[in-house]
Amino acid sequence: MPDRGSRSGAGRSRTAIILGVLFTGTFVMGCAEMLVAGMLDLMAADLAVPLSAVGALVSANALGIAIGGPLLTFLTARLGRRPVLLAALAVFTGLNLLPALGAGLETFIAARLVIGAAEGLFIAAAITTATSIVPRELTGRAMAVVISGFAVSGAVGMPLGRMLGDAVGWRVSFGAVVLAAAVALLLALFVVPPVPAESEVGMMGQLRFAFAPRVLAVLGVGVLLFAGSSAAQTYLVPFMEGVAGISGPWIGVCLMGFGIAAAVGSFGGGRFADAGAPRALILGAIFVAASLIAMVFWGANPVVAVIALLGLGMCGAGVTSPWQHRVEHLAGPGAILAAALPASAGNLGDAIGAFSGGQAIDIGGIPAALVTAVILATVSIAAAIASRSLRPAVSSQTAVSRQPEPAMDH
Repeated sequence: MPDRGSRSGAGRSRTAIILGVLFTGTFVMGCAEMLVAGMLDLMAADLAVPLSAVGALVSANALGIAIGGPLLTFLTARLGRRPVLLAALAVFTGLNLLPALGAGLETFIAARLVIGAAEGLFIAAAITTATSIVPRELTGRAMAVVISGFAVSGAVGMPLGRMLGDAVGWRVSFGAVVLAAAVALLLALFVVPPVPAESEVGMMGQLRFAFAPRVLAVLGVGVLLFAGSSAAQTYLVPFMEGVAGISGPWIGVCLMGFGIAAAVGSFGGGRFADAGAPRALILGAIFVAASLIAMVFWGANPVVAVIALLGLGMCGAGVTSPWQHRVEHLAGPGAILAAALPASAGNLGDAIGAFSGGQAIDIGGIPAALVTAVILATVSIAAAIASRSLRPAVSSQTAVSRQPEPAMDH
């Protein structure tokens, strides 16, 4: 069992290295997701299929995370986190080799379902591992390091993927993903310590506590908030071109800025989670809604539009760690399974937001999508406030749930 409370220089260095390896794993997985989004047109042209057919790769990955991640986490709840984490990385690495070796679209879509499930399993195992090696008052920051791998990949994964695709072809780009994933797997093999699956309850107990009404209520807050963000984020380029009057290379600059802001917010969110997750969740929802409102009323001003975009990226990503912290805390003894649920619920929220925004655009254009985003985010504020008083039924021996949330948020 790793030494949770070590504060010596060597102990802190060892902890930092382990967290760095876990960050590397989520970063590589996030880059693989962004790779597809950045090369949809290249893949469609090479495979001679419609763009929508290649888009199924994105949907398959999201579906795998949303359903397969929690399912695999449940089935492996009694196992140590280290072998689970290594197995998830190995599956991810092996299946991403298929497109590099010439697999067709149908095979790759099926593989992306399993890749998504492995990704969801890795996220849960990595977060449990990260929170087990730090003092309890730093669990939010440990979560943030793992989660931030995805945020950072959002800033660099898509542009890097596009450059690789243009330079060497999309299949070779997946070869680069496999190489990076293999490095992450080797690092994890030599660095990540054994972490027993400590729990007061068995597998059915995990289900009961992880899906308790109080946990589902907070998961619902995140679904609403992610849906609101996604209803706007999915259509950022049309917003910049059609509303803010931003065009040409400045669109790429703004998207890069959005990704960097998200990465900064993701790392910073861990500190707010440690200071008080319920309050951080409420404030995050308020600032996301404020950014969206600015886009609705003053988005025609390019300066305001850029500031709002940066705020949306930073606050939308910054709320992820407090949300994760809150869910695991409320799950109590079911925290091992609950660790997989925010990623699942977040993907559901993204899908709802993208669909709702698209329907709104058909009715009233980009402004209608932004209004839809504001409504969803505003409802999430009310839901976050209503959920603030929720408490776990019992104390837990898991890393997060044993730590009471600060009294200032009670």
